Order: sequence, then structure tokens, then C-alpha cells
Amino acid sequence: MSIKYAILGLLSWKPFTGYELKKVFANSTALYWSGNNNQIYKTLLQLRSDGSVSDEVQHQEKSPTKKMYTITEKGLAELKAWVISIPEPLEHRNTFLIQLAWADQLNASELNTLLDKYEEEIKMQLLIHQEKERRGSLSPQRTPREVYLWDKISENLANHYQIELYWVRKIKLELNEKWNA
Repeated sequence: MSIKYAILGLLSWKPFTGYELKKVFANSTALYWSGNNNQIYKTLLQLRSDGSVSDEVQHQEKSPTKKMYTITEKGLAELKAWVISIPEPLEHRNTFLIQLAWADQLNASELNTLLDKYEEEIKMQLLIHQEKERRGSLSPQRTPREVYLWDKISENLANHYQIELYWVRKIKLELNEKWNA
């Protein structure tokens, strides 16, 4: 996913500073993005340069000056064009699958350890997702339909973790049954 469209989407909700956008990305399960903070600011500058967002410097008495970004009509049109475009196919990049592809070189104990560590990582990610949801959704919640859609996004992510847990546990069981690993 391009960070550009996530930023435009957030700005369609309300104005944000770059720092506030960074916090939304860090705390959101629906807007996962693995880039660095410099990309947020670089993208904001590009969006401002092409007229998709505007910015306003706000001076504050007891806090540092902040720059608020707002989506423009051009930005809204660009966001809508992207939303109605053909969705990209599911991107499934999982480094663990590459590790598993070459795991036959491990002895039974090492393979069990690898699978146990992966299972623990998935359980941790699921707990983090559940905790973020418990603390409250970061969805704009402008309409009941929007709330529903964001709830379904969260459900999809939780289901992914559950399926991954089921899968790794099944591998461990089958390895043990077939090779007494």
C-alpha cells in the first residue's frame, strides 16, 4: 500500500500534523505500514507540492509551532479515484515461509524451537491487535457504515492471526506424528 493514500484517507477524516499521522500509524491495526517516519513527511511535502493537501502553520504559546495538513478537493478526488480502482492482489510476504522452506537442515529440536518461536510471535501480534482494539478504534466513525467497515478490517486482521496460529500448530502436530520431531 502506498503511504500516500493512507495519508489522504486520514486527512479526509480531519486535519493532522505529521506527528499525529505518525502516531495513528503506530497505533492502528487497520493502517499497518512498515516505513519510516521520514517517508510520512516526504509524502506530505509531495502531496502539498502537487496540490493534494494544504498546510497551515499554527503558533502556540506554550508548545512548539505545528503544521496542520488538510486535504484539498484535488486530494479528495485522487483518493476517490484510488478507492474505486481495481484492488491490488493480496500481498503475502512472510519471511517465516522462507525460513521454513530451508528448515529441513535443522535437527528436530531446532525445528521445534523455530516453530515455537513463530507461534509465540503470532500469539503476541494477536494480543497486541486485541489490546489496540480494546483501547478503542482509531476509525473516523463518521457513519454507521464506516464503523462497520473498520470493524470488518479489524476482524480480518484477527482472523489472519488465528489462521496462522492454527496452521503453525498443525505443522508441529504433523511433524511430531510423522517424524517424532
